[in-house]
Amino acid sequence: MNGPKNWLSDDSVFQQGLLRFQRVLAKVLAVAMVIVIIAATLQLLTVLAWEVAPAQFPFLVSELEMVLGQVLELLIAIEVLENITAYLKDHHIQVELVLATAITALARKIIVMPEPTAAVDKPLLVISLGVACLALCAAYWLIQRSRARIRSSSR
Repeated sequence: MNGPKNWLSDDSVFQQGLLRFQRVLAKVLAVAMVIVIIAATLQLLTVLAWEVAPAQFPFLVSELEMVLGQVLELLIAIEVLENITAYLKDHHIQVELVLATAITALARKIIVMPEPTAAVDKPLLVISLGVACLALCAAYWLIQRSRARIRSSSR
């Protein structure tokens, strides 16, 4: 009975167990993201080969939006993999990288704007995406600025 009680009462052992679990989970997520990226790349190549290539030039707008959307989804998946890899290497979340991923995802949403549904008002959607874009870019700028100040003060 002494083993489990010590394991739960000893914070350092418990924290080491949690850290080990986080590392294993991050590695599993990294492998899953690699599989997703490979599948998304194959899907994009299939779309290019079967739907876009036989189309008459210039591309139809819907085909171009579809391809751009898939390319941006692939870039977002690669950035998520970078987030996981950075976490495995540095053992902390890099806020700058997370913000860059969020900005890319928001840019994808703006570039491939969905058709409005009855539940979504398009002007309101555009305004909300614009506000989100400003907030993310401001946060990214503030982090860049604070890092520049830290670097200049450490010299």
